[in-house]
Amino acid sequence: MVRTEWSIQDIARSAGTTSRTLRHYDAVGLLPPTRIGGNGYRYYDENSLVRLQRILLLRDLGLGLPAIAEVLDGQRDGVAALETHLALLKREQQRIGRQIDSVRTTLRKLKGGERLMAEEMFEGFDHTQYQEEVTQRWGADAYRKGDQWWRSLSEDEKKAFQQEQLDISAAFGAARKSGYDSGSDETQAVTARLHNWLQPAAGTVSKCYFAGLGQMYVDDPRYGSYDEKHGPGTAEYIRDAMKIYAERNLTD
Repeated sequence: MVRTEWSIQDIARSAGTTSRTLRHYDAVGLLPPTRIGGNGYRYYDENSLVRLQRILLLRDLGLGLPAIAEVLDGQRDGVAALETHLALLKREQQRIGRQIDSVRTTLRKLKGGERLMAEEMFEGFDHTQYQEEVTQRWGADAYRKGDQWWRSLSEDEKKAFQQEQLDISAAFGAARKSGYDSGSDETQAVTARLHNWLQPAAGTVSKCYFAGLGQMYVDDPRYGSYDEKHGPGTAEYIRDAMKIYAERNLTD
């Protein structure tokens, strides 16, 4: 007998996401289950699978959930929508191919003692890929200021900035494993580092902005790596720490 529906656990495992993410997609109206069984479990049919595939594709392209909802509502023809996605994925494939060629060229020239050319080294690299999402969430001025700040940094400064983010992530994980709650002095000290880390790029970080960003650690599947690296519940732990810090220290 052909299987016509899948449980939420099956879908999460196959799609490389989490049941929590799928429940959130339901809560915001993006992906309701086909039915809910007597046991309270959510079940999804083939149409749901196609819709989830489109959601994940759009997420990978950098769209936020409100923008994805608009796209899905405006494209009722699933086949036409997937053809559009395929074209976009091919463009992304070409971009990644250019990056691979760029790195290969750099390696060949370094090994051969040849002169490096900037236009060759950065072919296919584009830090503006999240422009639409940042603009949608926080406005064009936020993106413009952040973009100008990032471009002003040296390569060493960029690397140091990125490393600090990794260090903060590790510090959150260590605090949680040590048994400190989100409001503890130890965890709040790490949260202060995160707030300070954000300020050069974002400018003044308000209570609403900081708490809202904290919620993204739970809602946005791209932040799932925190749970993968430091254990289930880390995303909620960071969100709670950021909310507490915002309430104690920031104003709107």
